[in-house]
Amino acid sequence: MLIPDSPYFQNHVERTSPELVTRASGFAASILADVAGRRGTMHGRVRALAPSMRVAGPAITVEVRPGDNLMIHAAMAIAQPGDVLVIDGKGDQTCALMGEIMISQCMALGLAGVIIDAAVRDSAEIQALGFPVFSVGTNPNGPTKFVPGRVNHTISAGGVTVRPGDLVVADADGVFVAEREQVEALLPLAQKKVDSESARLQDIRSGRNLTPGWLAAALAAAGVLEETATA
Repeated sequence: MLIPDSPYFQNHVERTSPELVTRASGFAASILADVAGRRGTMHGRVRALAPSMRVAGPAITVEVRPGDNLMIHAAMAIAQPGDVLVIDGKGDQTCALMGEIMISQCMALGLAGVIIDAAVRDSAEIQALGFPVFSVGTNPNGPTKFVPGRVNHTISAGGVTVRPGDLVVADADGVFVAEREQVEALLPLAQKKVDSESARLQDIRSGRNLTPGWLAAALAAAGVLEETATA
């Protein structure tokens, strides 16, 4: 469905490329957050309906008034396969903004997942579908459908700024968002961190180097340990 551009809608989105999305999808949200300077993560209230749920893709952003899902339907009408709906629902838990019917529609449209700073319902049915949904919880009450909002404008969801096309990676630990322009530079850093952590885990499991090598210097810098002391 074509919805003309207006103060409420922006159809054109410069998305994180599919190649970068595929590469980023191989990393945990925690790894990406660490190499991004320990920033870009949504508040822990936005979490997966099931721990196995994972998603990576470019954001289609939606801002709604609490309790109203009109603009989510509009966003679904213009989203493309592989997109992730990221919805600023103001953290409201007084009613559900999406349920089994809308999530089934998202699946049929080929969307990658839904991140919603608000509540959903039909949680058991959604978990059975296996479609990635991250929300602040559930509520059986339904929404209204008549309050204006905005689609593909910059939003704040879970305390994080999200622009249309930005990369979203979410898993059992939570939701990470990276500015589209920064994604390519983050990926080599993420791989380096994975390699470092894998080596550290191998040492621990082998009973070697059980005290981190950086600990003494960090304690000294914090004033807890004399610089001349040894760990």
